[in-house]
Amino acid sequence: MIPELIGMVHLGALPGAPTPSPMDEVVAHAVRDAVTLADAGFDAVMVENFGDAPFFADDVPKATIASMTRAIGAVVDAVDIPVGVNVLRNDALGALAVAAATGAAMIRVNVLSGTMYTDQGTIEGRAAEVSRSRAQLCPDVAILADVFVKHATPPPGLTLVQATHDLSGRGGADALIVSGAGTGSAISLDDARVVKKAAPHLPLVVGSGATPETLADLFEVVDGVIVGTSIKVDGVTTNPVDPRRAAALVAARH
Repeated sequence: MIPELIGMVHLGALPGAPTPSPMDEVVAHAVRDAVTLADAGFDAVMVENFGDAPFFADDVPKATIASMTRAIGAVVDAVDIPVGVNVLRNDALGALAVAAATGAAMIRVNVLSGTMYTDQGTIEGRAAEVSRSRAQLCPDVAILADVFVKHATPPPGLTLVQATHDLSGRGGADALIVSGAGTGSAISLDDARVVKKAAPHLPLVVGSGATPETLADLFEVVDGVIVGTSIKVDGVTTNPVDPRRAAALVAARH
């Protein structure tokens, strides 16, 4: 079962990033945001190394994995709701390792199968390795996979339907994600309907742009939302979670 409301915990810059933050502060801020989301009524949180930009394509440094393990372990200990891992840009094997070490419940994979052209260059999915690594390390961890992920362009000729079929079949995804063009951007409901029709057996999750005002329309098509920007102070992605904004989004769902 994929949670309906997943709130984002954006980590500060980790050791090895161009301008790293003190690790104690990163952990404290992550725990604070996660607790705020849990108290507001969110069903789960997703933690990612948002402060590490510019990102590595698909194999982050060991220091990043170690730092994320520390931060996510602290979040798992602090809240009683499921915790997810997203190692940006697309280190799914690293995310599985973090999940196995911390007890996280799910990972987000931006490019699980196929190819996408991104600001990190060409990223190729590694579904075969991901599925085998999960089976060995943490078989109960769910894989949420993006279809035509944000901040990326699909190769010519690849359709939304074909990409969905690949992910939902041979790719091994447990749930699919649709997002807008970039962080905080609204999705196309028409695209969401196409993906849902192509893979009706899998949960469909919104990966960007959800707000209290759009939530009702989104849930007519999708099964869950991942929310970050709209629940932050002043609606700024890098700011802390705003308890009032988080509560307003939960209230809009109910």
